[in-house]
Amino acid sequence: MIEIIETGPFNTVQDLGRPGYRDIGVSSGGAMDPLAVKIGNILIGNDDDAAAIEVQTFPFELRFEVRATFAVTGADGNPTLDGRELLSWCTHVAEAGQILKLQQPQKLARAYIVFGGGLDVPVVMGSRSTALRGGFGGNAGRPLIKGDRFEFGTPSNALPLPANGLAVVEPAVALCDVFPAAIDGVLSVRAIVAGEHELFASDGEAFWSQVWRISSSSDRTGYRLSGEPIRPMVAVEMRSHGVVPGVVQVPPGGEPIIQMSDANTAGGYPKIAGVIECDLWRLGQARIGSRLRFARSTHAEARAVEQAVARYVEDVRRTSQMVKLAVKAMA
Repeated sequence: MIEIIETGPFNTVQDLGRPGYRDIGVSSGGAMDPLAVKIGNILIGNDDDAAAIEVQTFPFELRFEVRATFAVTGADGNPTLDGRELLSWCTHVAEAGQILKLQQPQKLARAYIVFGGGLDVPVVMGSRSTALRGGFGGNAGRPLIKGDRFEFGTPSNALPLPANGLAVVEPAVALCDVFPAAIDGVLSVRAIVAGEHELFASDGEAFWSQVWRISSSSDRTGYRLSGEPIRPMVAVEMRSHGVVPGVVQVPPGGEPIIQMSDANTAGGYPKIAGVIECDLWRLGQARIGSRLRFARSTHAEARAVEQAVARYVEDVRRTSQMVKLAVKAMA
């Protein structure tokens, strides 16, 4: 069991989301950086979609009430356990009474705390993720507050508690040839041309060439971008159509909106592009005020990136299992 000691708004319980309900208006939701949750769960030995804590407002602090295995992934939130600095992307063992604290990351937006067995919160529509707009899932459909307490689930495949941590090279480093670092502070985000791109003519090219900034009017539903407005050649009225995370829509004001984890299930704004799925975790780690530029991509490139990420995930999984067997043999 853990108890929340200090938190801020919008910190929630999340897993990999609840796909399959968009036809009744329920967004998939889930972690803004699903790769961080998946890797953390593999390290610990959980199922890939075990529920974790998503921290996006800092500082954050919790107390362990029982001995437990955990890992901090995603942003480097400068984790400490009773004041002792910890490695991120690494398994650790906490004793009852110890306090885990995360400080504001220097560059990235969100950290994830994954626990052996995951957080034992009710499954709603196949997921433990918090749906803030719907007010359900996770922690009674609301953000974490001081005094909240959570039990751990029953580990399905958890690692024996090791004396030394099992660490992994984080995705941004391990996959640096696939996910190039920001240049002059500008993140390159790959996207594929979408259905209404041709409506924008020369403004369509401006969409790709200029640097956009993530505005303060952004949240888990979508990132609104600030920049030189782009508009279709003629005013268009469109029927609402299905929307998924990654879709880039352009409202009448001309500033694009990237649909994120809590994406609307339908909308009528023209779609100019769609961010490839494997780049969404990088957007999930982009902070308000971050600058980005869209890079034209193809389905073939998106597939190649997907395969590279899958190889990385499976390498982490194999290494984790090998360590587990070694620890078990020495026990």
